[in-house]
This record gives sequence, structure tokens and C-alpha cells, in this order.
Amino acid sequence: MSRIATLDPAAQTEAKPLFDAVKKKLGKVPNLFRVMGNSPAVLKSYLGFSETIASGTLAAGDREAIAIAIAQRNACGYCLSAHAFIGKSAGLGAGEIELARAAKSQDPRRQALLTLADTLVVKRGHVSDAELAAARGQGLSDAEILEVVALVALNTFTNYVNHIAGTEIDFPALDLAKAS
Repeated sequence: MSRIATLDPAAQTEAKPLFDAVKKKLGKVPNLFRVMGNSPAVLKSYLGFSETIASGTLAAGDREAIAIAIAQRNACGYCLSAHAFIGKSAGLGAGEIELARAAKSQDPRRQALLTLADTLVVKRGHVSDAELAAARGQGLSDAEILEVVALVALNTFTNYVNHIAGTEIDFPALDLAKAS
């Protein structure tokens, strides 16, 4: 049960134009956005950040794998379920989704991205020189490294919103406890 109101996207609120834009793009207004709409500034900031980082160098599948790993690490069932669902549209197969939950990948480049993302969460951003060198040694550019940092921040933000709000999952739900 949501601990912060889940707004009706059809209601005449300050967030309605944002909800309308989300519905036009996604075909629905997910509950996370309906919660964020309580502060149109928060929703607008999230949408802007999300759209901007999507225009970066990382592919959609990489971004979704990172989001899955962060959701699992931060125990956010909403984001885990949402990004597993979205990840399928970004080309992630069921096996890749399961691996991402453990911050793993069979692809060496994606593994480097996931290792860096997981390290950032576990160490609260305090990545050692050796860990940064390892990411670069796996071929990650400075742009990709910075985009991983941005994705960790963005996904941690949504994880925390869902934790405090108790957002009802409106995607096919995954069990956090059933990670590989």
C-alpha cells in the first residue's frame, strides 16, 4: 500500500501536463510517476534527467542492466520489476536479466559497467584508483564512467522514492529474494 498518494493522471493537477506527456510516450502513467507527481518539480526533474542520460553513449540494454543491478542491490522491488520489463524491450533476454540482478554479464564490456555500478553503490561512490583503473582496463571511457555514476544516482533516487512511498508495483512483479 502506498504511503504517499498515487495521483490520478486524469485529475486536474499541476502534474497533469507531465502525466499527459508520459502517457503519450509510454502508453500509461506508471505508479512511480503518479507518486512523483505530488511534487511536479520532482517529476519534471526525474523526466529531464532520465531523458538526458538516455541520449548519452550507453546503449539502452546497458542502462537497463545497470538499473536492474542497482534495484536488486538497493532492494527496490518496484524498480527491479519495472526495469526487467523495460529491459526486455531493450533487448535483454531472461538470462541477461537474471545475471544483471547479480551485477553480472557474459559480455565483458557490460560486466565492466555493472561492476563499476555495483561498486559505486556498495562503496557509496568511493571507488579506489585500482577499481577505476580496472574499469578503464576493460575499455570504459571517461564518458561511460560518468554516465554509470549518473545512472547510479538516478536509479538510487527512484529506489528511495519507492522505499519511502511504498509504491504499488504495476509491472509484472519479480521477487527480490529470488536473485541468482
